[in-house]
Amino acid sequence: MDRQLTYAEAIHEATEGEMARDASVVVFGLGVDDFRGIYGTTAGLQEKFGGDRVFDTPLSEDAMTGVAIGAALGGLRPIHVHIRMDFLLLAMNQLVNMAAKMRYMFGGAASVPLVVRAIIGRSWGQGAQHSQGLHAMFMHVPGLKVVAPTTPYDAKGCLVSAIRDDDPVIFVEHRLVHALRGPVPSDEYTVPFGRARVLAPGGDVTLVGISHMVVECLRAARHLEGAGISAEVIDPVTLSPLDTEGIVESVRKTGRLLVVDTAWLSCGASAEIVTRVVERLQGERQVRVGRLGFEPVTCPPSPALERLFYPDHARIASTAYRLVHERGPAWSPPPGESPEIDAFRGPF
Repeated sequence: MDRQLTYAEAIHEATEGEMARDASVVVFGLGVDDFRGIYGTTAGLQEKFGGDRVFDTPLSEDAMTGVAIGAALGGLRPIHVHIRMDFLLLAMNQLVNMAAKMRYMFGGAASVPLVVRAIIGRSWGQGAQHSQGLHAMFMHVPGLKVVAPTTPYDAKGCLVSAIRDDDPVIFVEHRLVHALRGPVPSDEYTVPFGRARVLAPGGDVTLVGISHMVVECLRAARHLEGAGISAEVIDPVTLSPLDTEGIVESVRKTGRLLVVDTAWLSCGASAEIVTRVVERLQGERQVRVGRLGFEPVTCPPSPALERLFYPDHARIASTAYRLVHERGPAWSPPPGESPEIDAFRGPF
């Protein structure tokens, strides 16, 4: 496939296409009408579709989430954009007690077709209150779907699926994936929820990366290849529903699993994935497991501390090496080496 888009362009194309197809789709959030348009993902949409369908909001996340839920109940399909996931904490009651439970509480007679775009990840030293990955909180709640695509292909297809879904979807985007390029068909398509992707095949160890950590896992796989280890890299794509069987199939082959999250480990997505795999394979085969994620402290703003706080390809590679060579000497990739990854290839 020759056509290449960035992740941000894929989000924009999905949004624009669905707004053109369905007049009930509306977009709002702080800064969506700005000329920069949330990393370019909403740029120009207000000019094309008008201020009634694309509009800025005040700094009132709780109230505007209530507006979004009401609009969804009234027949619209809102996309509520938050430039930082941290701000969803101001609307937890609306999302957890209202949006997630409407279908259940009204016996299926009501639904909330709402997409909440939430951007995670470090930036220019934003630190404690603007860098958190809180996706595991939403994985815990029945009635919410949580998706975190990494490739531009999946970004477009998952967003189209989310917009058309009749239940609320938390759509997680890491800031650092918006510039990644990959194949994206110009035609309309959807990506079904609950299916993981194998982005690099391997037989010695399974690396499961969440969001931007998929990129670091692909880099780590390059390091490991030089050390004689074949790593299979998996992108879960959606966290709830989670493709447990797809990950189990890989670990059944490799016998080793390392899950790398862009969040804290305690009660997180990595713990859930590891637990499900061990539960499924216990009694069938022995499995060695490991996890990497944020260090158990508050997100720091300093670049020097960030290098210690966030997992990277070198730490992933050395941890995976230890899983494979349990009793051998410690190994680390050459210092300062950062393998480039090819643009994402398709079809996946």
